[in-house]
Amino acid sequence: FSSAQLSSGSKSQLTLTVELSIVAKNLIPNQIHLTFFPARERETMDNSAPDSLPRSETAVTYDSPYPLYAMSFSSSTHRIAVGSFLEDYNNRIDILSFDSDSMSLKPLPSLSFEHPYPPTKLMFSPPSLRRSGGGDLLASSGDFLRLWEVNEDSSSAEPVSVLNNSKTSEFCAPLTSFDWNDVEPKRLGTCSIDTTCTIWDVERSVVETQLIAHDKEVHDIAWGEARVFASVSADGSVRIFDLRDKEHSTIIYESPQPDTPLLRLAWNKQDLRCMATILMDSNKVVILDIRSPTMPVAELERHQGSVNAIAWAPQSCKHICSGGDDAQALIWELPTMAGPNGIDPLSVYSAGSEINQLQWSASLPDWIGIAFANKMQLLRV
Repeated sequence: FSSAQLSSGSKSQLTLTVELSIVAKNLIPNQIHLTFFPARERETMDNSAPDSLPRSETAVTYDSPYPLYAMSFSSSTHRIAVGSFLEDYNNRIDILSFDSDSMSLKPLPSLSFEHPYPPTKLMFSPPSLRRSGGGDLLASSGDFLRLWEVNEDSSSAEPVSVLNNSKTSEFCAPLTSFDWNDVEPKRLGTCSIDTTCTIWDVERSVVETQLIAHDKEVHDIAWGEARVFASVSADGSVRIFDLRDKEHSTIIYESPQPDTPLLRLAWNKQDLRCMATILMDSNKVVILDIRSPTMPVAELERHQGSVNAIAWAPQSCKHICSGGDDAQALIWELPTMAGPNGIDPLSVYSAGSEINQLQWSASLPDWIGIAFANKMQLLRV
């Protein structure tokens, strides 16, 4: 997705300049089903014809009419939101229902709705912020931060609010990502191509604070504690901010090559000392310990193409999943110390096309969702 100025009142061409290579590609639909291979079987897999590969009994596929990118699991129901990636003003968000017993994944047409521009991220609210009627609250980013109520009876999805902190009504700076605060769920942080991070009180629809966070576009944001968040940027740095001291930030990592953008950031919810980031056009997943600034504690380098997405396991502090241009989703188990030859993945999932997005479900921790081409697949791990 890339960036520039978005006209908030017209259906003008979406021109973005954010360096998100993961969504700048043509997502070509294909019909190859995802298969699972333990890491030790990878050598024999490479020489096998696709038709000879065993079918996985642990994957469920949803085929969309359009390319997919954004994705989120509900924290309290077996629902999954997926967003289209169409280079047009008119995009869509679909809500899917997942039954893990029957291994079925079905769209709920009454909950499908239009979205202006491709959503750069989707996220259901923490369970403590469920609506009074029992419905889910869903947030999306793009031209603005938008909140939607997804009714519990699956009857409809309704817009709740459009949050915009722009000082002018004509233009806004596109939002690249956001994160919901699990500890204080009324608090949500967004990041933008205009170098800022904005902290919203979504219950009152007001800005709590806005910070100039980086020297260049901010690509991702993640909460640690109630008042502590981190962000990554095209300036190549990971910075930690504390809302109790807004004048200062701590740089805990910088790209080894100057000005190599960092694209994604994931904070380990089971061990807040650890976080992970990925660099643009790099096959590395960089693991950081905030107690040891500047020096990664591990670099995971077994992808054969650029890494596009990362997610920590919600129930384990030692496991992380990554997906990339090599059409692989790798699950890693982090040791205390890396060996001389690096770290090998614990498991390998092979998809039919570049993996652009993945999420590890907190409510269904045995399932990981990946998006590639026009497909969303759930993997049992």
